[in-house]
Amino acid sequence: MQETRAEPQEASKPMKRRAGIGENALPMKEITTDSHIYQTTGIGELDRVLGGGIVEGALILVGGEPGIGKSTLLLQMSASLSRMGKKVLYISGEESLRQIKLRARRLGDDETDILLLSENAMDNVREKLETLKPDYCVVDSVQTMYLPEMSSAPGSVSQVRESAAILMRYAKESGCGVILVGHVTKEGALAGPRVLEHMVDAVLYFEGDKTHEYRLLRAAKNRFGSVNELGVFEMASDGMREVKNASESLLSSRARGASGSCVVCAMEGTRPVLVDIQALATRSYYQVPRRTVNGMDNSRVILLLAVMEKRAGLRLYDKDVYINVAGGLDLTEPAADLAVCCSVASSMCDRPLPPDVCVVGEVGLAGEIRAVPRLERRVQECARLGFTRVICPRDSASRLKAVPEVEVRGVDTIAQAFAVLDVFPSRQG
Repeated sequence: MQETRAEPQEASKPMKRRAGIGENALPMKEITTDSHIYQTTGIGELDRVLGGGIVEGALILVGGEPGIGKSTLLLQMSASLSRMGKKVLYISGEESLRQIKLRARRLGDDETDILLLSENAMDNVREKLETLKPDYCVVDSVQTMYLPEMSSAPGSVSQVRESAAILMRYAKESGCGVILVGHVTKEGALAGPRVLEHMVDAVLYFEGDKTHEYRLLRAAKNRFGSVNELGVFEMASDGMREVKNASESLLSSRARGASGSCVVCAMEGTRPVLVDIQALATRSYYQVPRRTVNGMDNSRVILLLAVMEKRAGLRLYDKDVYINVAGGLDLTEPAADLAVCCSVASSMCDRPLPPDVCVVGEVGLAGEIRAVPRLERRVQECARLGFTRVICPRDSASRLKAVPEVEVRGVDTIAQAFAVLDVFPSRQG
């Protein structure tokens, strides 16, 4: 048994109504949305993930591992909005004003008019917000904020919930766009109560290993746009740089002339991205062969290996198989199935695939190649980067409009795909 102290519950204040919004229910057709527009941040990749920009009165939560670049990106965003003439308030509960100034100097944004506040008491933060009336506000981080009248420590469930509720009420009442920085647990989930993610309008996650140069920004929730969009950034000495041509960057270090490498065009939201899938199949010296996968679902890859052994005759029961998605991306769509199979077959036969070939297709349990969506957009991206051949499902290829300088070859089974690419089970080692 553990004794706990009951906290006095503060009566929640009713939300004030903004000017122009009546107290009564209104028909939807009479509600105007002229003021609820997207404000671009000046950072194209961030705007892409947000759905076009920051909506007036939106509450956005940005999470990620320590050192991944959350504070750096939001400070750059604040500087960009300040240059557009917007009043931006940057509140930090973790850094002093001098520390923020030094970081801004490293980014080259120390001469802007961003208002800086080092505070973590929510009553003082609320007072400053009502006094300054900023257009946009960044709170870094929500786990450091606390209400003095509550006895629990900062970062506790009750403190995080009440602090977020105060900021949500202010955002909806004033129309100020509020961006919160959130800590994550060792499992990668946002720290604090789950209700925090339900309260906000958008949840953005920074992904990527700190040892890699690329950072990926995804939306796990977005009330104003798609959750399938992907923003790619590169961490440099002067801050986060946009990677506008993600396909070219991800393929720049591709090993040409090596077996076990296959390029697939994956869709991240509306953006096609060419990704290099690498496979290595070697003789196993273990009782149970190893299956190591990086960047894809491990169970999905094991299923594909079983299909290849049953339907294409590849002997994999005594081979260790390693799969890697180059660049640190996580592929989830099944259109990458055929590329995985081709890269494994290439490694088994020790025969490199042609460097100008891109492979797209979903593989079924019978070894059939199933159709994939938005094939025309994928083929156009392949043509833009100089790929001259695309291996894809025959059903999708039959409905595709001709793309100049690209030969589209439709296949029905993985055995046909191996034959087209000249990798055969009889050549396996």
